[in-house]
Amino acid sequence: MNKPVLWLMGPTSSGKTTISKAFLAKLTQTQTPVIHYDGDEIRNFFGSGHGFTSDDRFMVIKTLVHLAKKASCSGLNTIVSALTAEPEARMYVSSQIGNLHTILVKSNISECVKRDPKGLYKKAISGEITTLIGYNSEYIMPISPNLILDTNKNEIQDSVDELENYFLKL
Repeated sequence: MNKPVLWLMGPTSSGKTTISKAFLAKLTQTQTPVIHYDGDEIRNFFGSGHGFTSDDRFMVIKTLVHLAKKASCSGLNTIVSALTAEPEARMYVSSQIGNLHTILVKSNISECVKRDPKGLYKKAISGEITTLIGYNSEYIMPISPNLILDTNKNEIQDSVDELENYFLKL
């Protein structure tokens, strides 16, 4: 039986990776078989060959889907943290992964700009980059995610606990 795939999506700097890593650590402590894939890690793995065009973003999503399916089928609970901004990418993810659970990490863009750990909003504001979804183009919220983690209202640990409560009911 396929193990669950928890796919965390949301705007840049909303807290997807931070929550995923904290949840991974929590599951690892309990000896729960789990793996985490992050969109930025996949992009960095491919190097300069993957930029931020729609096609490049979709290639990252296809890679994440492939890895998540393999891990889930192998008995690993799988956590994916990725922007997954385009509706076509979301449709692809949902059509390809069994036992998928979509989690929206919700944060308004003004809060994301304040956090900005990678300096991407700063670059977008200065015009250095023009492809930052949420700033240069709208981040369209997913329709009917299985869970919403609101990082504007909740501390990271509260979101991790909420994700754990959801996971334990699967």
